[in-house]
Amino acid sequence: MSQDLGFPVAYGMTRTDGDALGSWWEERRDHIQPSEFVISKSGKVIMSTYSNSPIGRMDPAEALTLVQYLNAQRAKTEKN
Repeated sequence: MSQDLGFPVAYGMTRTDGDALGSWWEERRDHIQPSEFVISKSGKVIMSTYSNSPIGRMDPAEALTLVQYLNAQRAKTEKN
């Protein structure tokens, strides 16, 4: 099932894509390890994770909490 998430998600990354992101490519199994980013509207990377196991990957609920917090902080700054 496909849904519009409102943000881009990369799937089927190639070795060239991974190299461009600075991701770790696992030679033994020939695949990219998870590389996750929170990116501002201007394209600035706010937070990123690179992992070679399930430990250290972004939890969706925690990422949402972070984005909501950052948006609230930005709104306070813009208000002042």
